[in-house]
Amino acid sequence: MTDSDAIDLASMLCSRLCHDMLSPVGALSNGLELLAGEKDPEMRQRCFELLEQSAQISADKLKFFRLAYGAAGGFGDQVDVAEARAVIDALARDAKRVAVNWALAESRMSKPAVKVLLNFAHMGIEALVRGGTIDIGAEVRDGATEIVVRAAGARIAFDETIGAALEGNLAKDRLSSRTAPAHMLCLLAEDGGGGLQYRQTGDALVLGAVLPNG
Repeated sequence: MTDSDAIDLASMLCSRLCHDMLSPVGALSNGLELLAGEKDPEMRQRCFELLEQSAQISADKLKFFRLAYGAAGGFGDQVDVAEARAVIDALARDAKRVAVNWALAESRMSKPAVKVLLNFAHMGIEALVRGGTIDIGAEVRDGATEIVVRAAGARIAFDETIGAALEGNLAKDRLSSRTAPAHMLCLLAEDGGGGLQYRQTGDALVLGAVLPNG
């Protein structure tokens, strides 16, 4: 990756972050405006509840971005899986009608593996536009971390360009803020000698990764 490519990717990831934060932060602003002009006690209480909900969603998203895109876990090589699990459980609660099942054999994982796990889970949650179930599994076997995320529901909405970016098959001129996270994962996997893949059917999306432990 050239310096120019790195700058473009960072810009697109920042755009994605801003896009995802716009809704909950906008809801906070709107709630404060309503609260300022509202006199009815019941309506004021409702405003407070909406403000609390929007603030929690904003906090959950920021925690996800820190782990999924940032320097997760400080300067160590390993990240506590419980932290990643808590973030995904929170995002699933915020999304409503999404149940998460976990099958994690490891208590700590490498930073690249945690980033893949988090982004896969986030993609799965976003794909379940009518709700459903997310099954998340990870284990270390034969010197590599294997990750599988399966999203199943009544309707799966997954952009094939994201899948192409995951597998490294998306043309450079088609990269955008929407596909940037998948492209980042592809680069992480390739850097470690691993690979990503996906499969989509009418009622399920399966995302898989094999990441050698260097």
